[in-house]
Amino acid sequence: MDMDMDEASERVAVEIAAQGVIGKRVDEMESGFMMAIDYMIQMAEKDNDDQRKSLLEVVKQTVLDHLAKKCPPHVQVIGLLCRTPDKESRHELLRRVAAGGGVFKSEKGLKVHLPGANLNDIANQADDLLETMESRPSIPDRKLLARLVLIREEARNMMGGGLLDERNDRGLNTLPEAEVNFLSKLVSLRPGSSVQKMISDVMHGKNEGADNVGSGDEDPNSEQNTLGGFAGRGSVTGRRPRPVRPGMFLETVSKVLGGIYSGNVSGITAQHLEWVHQKTLQILQEMAF
Repeated sequence: MDMDMDEASERVAVEIAAQGVIGKRVDEMESGFMMAIDYMIQMAEKDNDDQRKSLLEVVKQTVLDHLAKKCPPHVQVIGLLCRTPDKESRHELLRRVAAGGGVFKSEKGLKVHLPGANLNDIANQADDLLETMESRPSIPDRKLLARLVLIREEARNMMGGGLLDERNDRGLNTLPEAEVNFLSKLVSLRPGSSVQKMISDVMHGKNEGADNVGSGDEDPNSEQNTLGGFAGRGSVTGRRPRPVRPGMFLETVSKVLGGIYSGNVSGITAQHLEWVHQKTLQILQEMAF
C-alpha cells in the first residue's frame, strides 16, 4: 500500500514539475521532442519498465494539454471529438460546446473542461483538415480521416438548417469527377449489402478509392482506370481521375441531395441518396474507432 502511495506521489510530483517546466518552455520545444518522448515510451515498454513508461506518458500528456490550450477553442474541440468514440457522446459534447462550454463528463468518468465554440467553425476546421489530407496522393491515416469526416458531418447536421444550411456551402461549385462517377454507379444499383460493400471498399482505399501512388505504372485493367469520367464513360480530360476520397464523396452526396431538395435535380431519388449517405457514415464510424 505504501508503495502504491509512493508511486502515486511520484506521478503527481512529475506532473507538477512537468507543468512548471513545460508551461514556460512549450513555445521553445523542437518538433523532435514529442518523437523522442514516443521513442522513450517504446523503449520503456520493451524493457517492461511500467513505472518509467507511466511517468513518460505523464510528461507527454502534459505537453499535449499545454499545446491544446494554446489552440483556438474550435481546434481544441476537434481534438476532444477525435478521442470520443461514442456517437451520442460526441453529439452531447457538441451541444455543450455550442451552448458555451463547461464541464463535460467523459465516457471514462473523467471531467473535461470544454471551451465554448461555434459549430460552423468546428465544421469548417474539420473540412480544411480533410481537404489537406485528401489532396495528397496517398492517405496514411484513414482512421483519423474517418474521424474528421464524422466531426464535420455531425457539426453541420447540428447547425440550424442542417443539410441546406447556407453556411454549409463552402464553394464546391463543380462536383468532382471521381466522386460523381462513383455516386452514379451506386445509384444505378439497388440498395443492399453489395452496394454497401462497394462503399466500404472505397472508403477503405480500395478500387475507385485506391491511392494514386506513382505514375505511369498503374495496371491499365484496374477498375479505377476503366471507370474514368462520368457514369463509367471515358474521362473528359483524358487523365486518370484522382481517387474517390471519403470527405469529398460525402460532400458530393450532400450537394446532390441539396439539389434534389431545392428542386434542381431530377431522376435520382432522395431516399436512395439518403441511404448512401447513412451507410457511408456508418462505415466511417466503424473505421474511425
